[in-house]
Order: sequence, then structure tokens, then C-alpha cells
Amino acid sequence: MHRSLSIVIPILIAGLTVALWAMMNRPSVEPPWPTRIQGYSFSPMRADQDPGRKLYPSITEIDQDLSLLQGEAHAIRTYTVDGILGQVPELAAARSLNVSLGAWIGPDAESNEAELARLIEILGEPHRNIVRVFVGNEAILREDIEVTELSTQLDRIRRLTQIPVSTAEPWHVWLKHPELVEHVDFIAIHLLPYWEGLPIDKAVDYAFRRLDEVRQAFPGKEVIIGEIGWPSHGRRNRGAEPSQANQTRFLRRVLARAEREGVIYYVMEAFDQPWKTKIEGAVGAYWGVYDAEREPKFTLTQPVVRIPNWQELAALSVGLAVLLLLLLYRDSATLSSSGKGFLALITYAVSTAAVLLVYDYTRQYMTPLTTAVGVLLLIGGIGVLVLLSAEAHEWAESLWLKRWRRAFSRREVPDAWLPMVSLHVPAYNEPPALLIETLDALATLDYPHVEVLVIDNNTKDPAVWEPVRAHCAQLNRRLLQNGKPNGQRFRFFHVSPLAGFKAGALNFALRETDPKAGIVAVIDADYLVNPNWLRDLIPAFFDDEVAIVQAPQDYRDGDENAFKAMCLAEYRGFFHIGMVTRNERNAIIQHGTMTMIRRDALEAVGGWSEWCITEDAELGLRLFEAGHKALYIPTTYGRGLIPDTFNDFKKQRFRWAYGAVRVLIAHRRELLGLRRTRLSSGQRWHFLSGWLPWFADGFNLLFNFAALAWTIAMVAAPDQVTPPYLSIALVPLVLFGFKMIKSFVLYRRRVDATWRQAFAAGLAGLALSHTIARATWAGVFSGKLGFFRTPKLASSAAVLRALIDAREEALLMSAFLLGAFAVLQRPDAFMMDVRVWAAVLLVQSLPYAAAVMVSLISALPQLPSGLVGPLAEMRTGDST
Repeated sequence: MHRSLSIVIPILIAGLTVALWAMMNRPSVEPPWPTRIQGYSFSPMRADQDPGRKLYPSITEIDQDLSLLQGEAHAIRTYTVDGILGQVPELAAARSLNVSLGAWIGPDAESNEAELARLIEILGEPHRNIVRVFVGNEAILREDIEVTELSTQLDRIRRLTQIPVSTAEPWHVWLKHPELVEHVDFIAIHLLPYWEGLPIDKAVDYAFRRLDEVRQAFPGKEVIIGEIGWPSHGRRNRGAEPSQANQTRFLRRVLARAEREGVIYYVMEAFDQPWKTKIEGAVGAYWGVYDAEREPKFTLTQPVVRIPNWQELAALSVGLAVLLLLLLYRDSATLSSSGKGFLALITYAVSTAAVLLVYDYTRQYMTPLTTAVGVLLLIGGIGVLVLLSAEAHEWAESLWLKRWRRAFSRREVPDAWLPMVSLHVPAYNEPPALLIETLDALATLDYPHVEVLVIDNNTKDPAVWEPVRAHCAQLNRRLLQNGKPNGQRFRFFHVSPLAGFKAGALNFALRETDPKAGIVAVIDADYLVNPNWLRDLIPAFFDDEVAIVQAPQDYRDGDENAFKAMCLAEYRGFFHIGMVTRNERNAIIQHGTMTMIRRDALEAVGGWSEWCITEDAELGLRLFEAGHKALYIPTTYGRGLIPDTFNDFKKQRFRWAYGAVRVLIAHRRELLGLRRTRLSSGQRWHFLSGWLPWFADGFNLLFNFAALAWTIAMVAAPDQVTPPYLSIALVPLVLFGFKMIKSFVLYRRRVDATWRQAFAAGLAGLALSHTIARATWAGVFSGKLGFFRTPKLASSAAVLRALIDAREEALLMSAFLLGAFAVLQRPDAFMMDVRVWAAVLLVQSLPYAAAVMVSLISALPQLPSGLVGPLAEMRTGDST
């Protein structure tokens, strides 16, 4: 039954996906396109031409365009007589097309005079197909010229010709300047509801209401529609969505009504004009009935669908989802039907969104710049797809496993069966009282065969390490007094100089280890262990394939103040969630404390790597490559100390993230399968996908710099630089929301945290985003970072110090907040893409704001941990 559900559920969701595509593309029956329309706005520029730079089409190209419109329209409307465009009336006559001839009026008086002189010259020629004359197009709207001056020019042309003369302006300009009507033979109004933010279902009625309003205001004048249209692509303007389907609907409805009511109109426009992006933004290029390659953009009589080839896109999205599911379902025998259904739902949703994004982006006219940006977006999109899939997989396996494959059951065994353990405690410049407390806890271990090696490496001050040496001797005397001459013993080593940081100390200890010891255990100098630690977990080594037995890192001072309570909650997420799911595929990340290693396996792989500052994780990966197993028991057996300041918290995470990147780089061939090892596909998956969120933080930093640069350009040049595509800008918002929801849900379910604790953990995690990003890039480009010891028992930072510790984050937070405020001051701030971009900037500021907040909290040790709340102890039963 379960197997059949695992197949049926993805098939059902695939069916729902196709149904969603079909619902999005339901045909709508619209009035048919007239056999012959009144007229087109005619600009014959091709994709690489620009009248602003005097790059005009050839006579042949203009004639080709006119031949395409021959028989489709009664007339064309032109906008300038400059250069070769002055020959359009003659060419149009050969194609049986009337011409409404336009002269361009701009802010330069000399250019205007040259344009009018050429217009007068053409009007003096015998062109019987010129039916109207336009002096200027939206010149008053652009404030290129005063009404009085334009009136003078209109009167001048009217005196020279019997052809009706006017100018063209939006409907509201005529109402605002009624004096202009006295100087024209007819009124030409522009009705472009897109620019006024009208939804498509209201746009047609709105346009004709405005037409009637102008007619009623000037009953003695003929009123025609000089431009009417809708863009097929570009920015959403409030309720107005530019799309091919909406362009089709609008024009077919408008033309049917205009023909019914006998209105003279010119469709805006015949051909797409990519050069207009410079003056109108991206949407300016997409008003044509034909595209820039002179191909029709929509059907004239058939029902309208949003995406004409949606069936192919639906199939592509389903195919992509199936490929992802095959990857995610691999080795998922213990995942319940609910978990598999969740993964199917996420993958189909993500795949559909990805296909739509690519489709939408490629609908624009591609330039070298947009192509380069598209390639970068494609690479980033693949990363987002993989990241979401990995996050969803962890989510599913954390909540919907039918059973744990590798649960560990404690058992009692005779002392004679237990191997000797050599317990290594590396220390560098540790407070002697702290280390003595750790050794006292080790003295209480309930285990028959153990030695404790304390290795103090490179501590300069004898006052720091000599009390520890003396205490080791005292503990040995105490053991002898208690009748345990061979049961437990403490050996102290002070070694200086000693290269290799912590790994060097551990390798030294390995060389000094008792030959009878079969297991090496390691703890940090601040850990207080449970007396049962070794006795409970050593039996796991009775499986000869097990080389690592790992207990979680845990902390004993989380109740000291609010900052440490937040840190504790943040730490718990990894050990309650990530390590538990990794353990299912024998892919845990080994940690350098509360860990035990089979000695012969450790020596066989060459000991600890002294080149790596995360020598623990690197050793675990080498042991996996050699075919060994590791076992994670999610039960607290020891507790250390949390960093006292946010700066130390950041340095600790920087070391972890930097070391992880160096490990991945060093083992890239093994992880990618380019070098033969005994790694399983599940282990490769977890090591690559498990650290993917840290790489995502690194790429997010690049995105942030690009976002700030784009924002500066938007503010500095609002007429030339628009926000990124709305659909693309939504991606970081969706990704952020998905990760936050996942974090809260898993903390509530797997960590057994309250909403307050989940929020505190999320805040602490967000605060580390910038640190992890910097560490990621440092790991990629540098391999020379030294080892950093996390200070213990340090004093809390003052408020000013805390602000200085978070100065980079504070600067970036301020930049994003200022950027969000600045873009909302643009003239087009009412448009949705501007507001969404401002929202993106605000969301991107949150990790930096979190860092500032957490740093300030760390500077206030008087804030009680009760603000976060206590977390329950980690127990095996809680996690397995």
C-alpha cells in the first residue's frame, strides 16, 4: 500500500500541475480582428535602429513594412519627416495606404524649424494619400514646448494646406488646455490605459469614457483616437499587467467597439520598437502588433490564451520535477507517503516557477547585456533550485520518517568486554580553573580502562599551565588512594613550540597514547562530561565497521543571560535536526568534542590533518572515504561554554564555515566522484547539500552588492533604470520566507522549542549570515587562516564595543534601509515592481539588523535568559 501511494501521490500532483497550467491558460473568446482596421501608428525602425542616433531603416526595409500592412489597414500615422522617413508618403501610396503625416516637435527650436520646413516641403508635393497632418506628438505632455508656441506653429501649417491639421496629446492634456483646440482642425487624443494603471477588464470602458468626455467638452470638433494600445511585455503598472494575452484582449475589444461606433483610430503600434526602452523603459519596446522581426504576436480570430504554447511548458515543468524527484526519492525507503507527497509538492511548484521565470525573461528582446544577465540568473536559478530541494528534503526527513534506520540502543556489557580508551584534552591558553573543572569531571567517569592525556600546546605563561599539571598529579594520587592504580590516570604534556594548532596537539597525543588503547576520545577543555558517557557509547564500537561515535555538542551556561540562551537555541537546531538526518545515511559531520574514534582507523588514515582548522570534520570525511561508519547518538553527555560575546560567536562560526569550504575544496574530487573512494551517493549528497546554505550566504553577499549598485542606479537615473523584473525580484522574498517557515516548523517539532525560542534561534542564525558569507569567500580564495581559540569566561562587551563588533553589518543594514527609502521617492514609486524591490531591500537588511541586535544583546548580560526560555535536555528518545 505504501509503495503504491508513493507512486500515486507524485502522479496526482503532476496532474494537478498540468491542471494548474490549463487553468492559467483558459481560452477566452474575444471579438475577431477587423478585416481592415482604420490605421496603425507607424515607426519602421528595426531592432538595431534608433532615430535618436539617426539610424534609420533603408527604403527597402520601409517598403517591406508597408507591404506587410497593405490590405490590413486604411492608413498609417507617422511621427517625423526627418531623413529617409520623409519618403514614407510616396512609398505608402504605392501600397494603397493613406498617411497621417507627423512632424516631430521637441525642446530644440532649431531642430523644430528644420522639421517644419521639411513638412512644408512634403506638403507642397503632389501626395494625394496624405489625409491628416500632425504637428507634434505629446510635446505639451513632455513640456518640450509652450502651448502658445505650439499654437503658432499649428496656425502656420494650417495656412499652408487644406489637409486637416492637429497635434496629438493624451486626453487629459486637451481638457487641461482647451485653448489649444482653437488652433486645430480636429482633436487627436491618446488613450493608453496601461499608463494609468487600469486592469484589463476595465480598460476598454475607461478609454471610451474618456473619449466621450473629450467629445462632450468640445462638441464642435471632430475627435479621433491618435493612439490606442496595450503592451505585450514589461513592468506591471498597478492593476495594468502587460502581456501578450492582455494586448490581444484589449485591442480586439477596442477595435470591435470602435468599428461599431464609427470611431477613427490608430492602433499603437504596427511594430515593436526596441529603441524606445531608452525613453519609456522596458515596456516601451512592446506595443507592436508585430514583433521586431515582423512576425505577428497574436492570433486575430482564435480564442486568446495567456501562453499559447503552455502545453510544452507544462510538460517541461513536469519533466524537470520528475528528474528532481528521482534524485530526492533515491534511498528514501523510510520516508512516509506524507513526506514523499511534500517533496513532490515542493518540486512541482519550484519546477513550474522556474519554467515560468525562464519563459518570462526570454520574452524580452535580448541584448548582450540582458543575455549576460540571463546567464547569471540561470546559474543562480539552478543554485536556488538545488538549495530549495535540499532544504525541502531535510524538512521531509525531519518530520515524516516512518522509522529511524540507525537508532542506537544502549546496553549493559561486562567490564572485561570494554576496550581501553585514551581521552585527549587539547588546551591552549585556557584558564586553569576552567580546565581543572573539566579534569575533575573526567575523574568521575564510570569506566574501567581509561587514560586522560592533557596536551597544553604553545601557552607562554607558566602561571596558566603549571596549575593544571599540578592538578593532574593530584588526581593521580587521589586515584591511587582510592585503590585504582590502573583504572584511570592523567598525563599532562606542555609542548612549545608545537605546529599544527589543535590538530598538532591531537597528533602529539596520539603518539603518546597507551599502546593498549583501542579507542581515542576527544573533548574540549571546557566540557563537563557525564560519568556514563564512555560506558553508554563504547559498545557502539562492537560493530567492527564503526570508526566514529559522536555525541552532540551541548552547553551548560545557556541560562546565564538572554544572549547565551539565543546561542544555545541556535546550536540546538543543527544537533537536533541536521545531524540526526545525516546519521541516517552515515554522513554526519564529526566534531572535535564529545567524539570517539577507533584508534587503528585513525592511524590508518594518517591521523589529524594539521593543514585544516576544522580538522574534526575533515577527519570524519576521510574515514568515510575509507569505508568506515559513524554513529551519532543525539543524547547530551557533556556540556561546554558558549562564547561570551557576539564577536567571539562570529569568530567561532567564521572558523567553522571557512574550514568547511577548505575541506570541500580539498576533497572535491572525492565528493564529485572524480576520484574513487568508498563514499556512497547519500554521503556525497549530504556533504555537498549540507553545506550548501553556507555557500548560499556567500552568493547572497554578491547579490546584495549588486542589489545596492542597482538601487543606486535606480535613484540616480530613475528615467533610465527600472527595478529588476518583478518575477525575479520575488525570488529572494520567496526563498527567505521558505527558509524561515522551515526553521520555525522544525524547531517547534524537532527541537521541541516554543515559538519564542524558535524566533530567538532564527534571530541568532540570521545574525551570522554576513560572517558565514565572508568566511565562504575567504575559504574559496585563501588557505592561510590561522586557528582561533574561542575565549571562555570572557567579560561581556560594552555597548559601544558591541556596535563596533557589528560595524560591517550596521553599515550594510543602513545602506539597505536608505536604499529602500530612496527608491520609494521615485516618481514611479506607485508601481508594484518598485514597491517589491523596496521590500526586497528591506528583507535583505534583516540579517544585518539581526547582527546588530544580537551584538547589543550580548553587551547586556543583565538581560535574563527567561526572555528566551529554557530548552529541554537532548535525549535519544526526543530525536529517534
